[in-house]
Amino acid sequence: MSPLHLLTLVVLAFTVPAASAALSPAEQKIVDAVNAQVGTFSRDLEQAVQINSPSENLAGVRQLADHFGAQLSALGLEYRFAALPAASGRAGHLVAEHRGTQGKRLLLIGHLDTVLPGGNFRREGDKAIGSGTNDIKGGDLILIYALRALHAAGALANTQILVVMTGDEESVGRPVEVARAELFAAARRSDIVLSFEGAIGHTATVARRGSASWSVEVQGATGHSSAIFSTAMGAGSVYEAARILSEFYQELRKLDGLTLNPALIVGGTETTLERTGGHVTGKTNITAQSTLIRGDLRTVSAEQFAEAQAKMRAIVAKNLPRTSATITFSEGYPAMPDSAANRTVLAQLDAVSRDLGFPAITAYDPRSRGAGDVAFVSPPLPAIDGLGIRGGGAHAPNEWADLSTVPELVQRTALLIYRLTR
Repeated sequence: MSPLHLLTLVVLAFTVPAASAALSPAEQKIVDAVNAQVGTFSRDLEQAVQINSPSENLAGVRQLADHFGAQLSALGLEYRFAALPAASGRAGHLVAEHRGTQGKRLLLIGHLDTVLPGGNFRREGDKAIGSGTNDIKGGDLILIYALRALHAAGALANTQILVVMTGDEESVGRPVEVARAELFAAARRSDIVLSFEGAIGHTATVARRGSASWSVEVQGATGHSSAIFSTAMGAGSVYEAARILSEFYQELRKLDGLTLNPALIVGGTETTLERTGGHVTGKTNITAQSTLIRGDLRTVSAEQFAEAQAKMRAIVAKNLPRTSATITFSEGYPAMPDSAANRTVLAQLDAVSRDLGFPAITAYDPRSRGAGDVAFVSPPLPAIDGLGIRGGGAHAPNEWADLSTVPELVQRTALLIYRLTR
């Protein structure tokens, strides 16, 4: 053997992970099955991203459900599309089931919809760029590839696994109890939940903040602007709106982990405001009669949400002279509180990661994590989230996923599912 060949073998010995002594032969077979298939991940991600599936594109959401449903059907899962009522303005959900009696009954959660339109996939080295690459078509494929590896290794047999990919996670249909009925039903038949929102470093999510939308409507007297501050005219609606927002800022930011974002505001003589825009008329010499504000509120617990609502209502009720204001809250996502049960699932994932030779997995700070479907079912079920693909830029034009992390993430998920279903 030449010195060059010997050097090559030495380098390979240090760069290619050997089979871990902590893995059983059956688990090593699963890892081998993962490694044999991940080369097609980028192709499959591109196909999914090219399907245009923002929440409001009902046909696109259905197309992606059928696309993923066919892949799950090939693994022995029974796929169906659970359509939502037309009045909800949303398409529906992918539901797929593998029936069995062995080990824990698992509910795996993903979602089909995106915020921005798709059809814009490109690669820059190991970076896959496009709408949904990270949030969460990449995560959906981590789920599918893990099940595919288990199937190839003969480890899916007699396991009970439900997959629910919602079609409206980015903008939930109304009423929520109808839009999430399939998820609630799946949870009643499951023991543990794994959710595939994007991975963040070597962490997993054991708690998430909840979110809700809020609207403030302010009315004031109107007339010639020279009379503002007078007893007859009062403060006008814009000053009252400014007072409300200033007090929101001063009081609500004191609550640990809470964020409050006034996203849209219009003020003038006549105003309208919808979910994504509005219209206003008026002149600089007319005191504004109407001001409308829309925003979101994110809280770490139901108790904190109730406290925030009470504070906001009290602030809105004070009113400057000749003004009035009302606030309303809309249905949103509940918070997913930290729990010992969730930490137990995290510990199992951490053990899997270590046994594979990867870094330890720690809990991610819920104050930096948005709302998600997992919170509808945990509690009562033990759950972890953040099992999807690593990346960034969610909800932005340059959203991206790190393809170099795929083998690690799929191996981790596949072995976690395997151990939970023994």
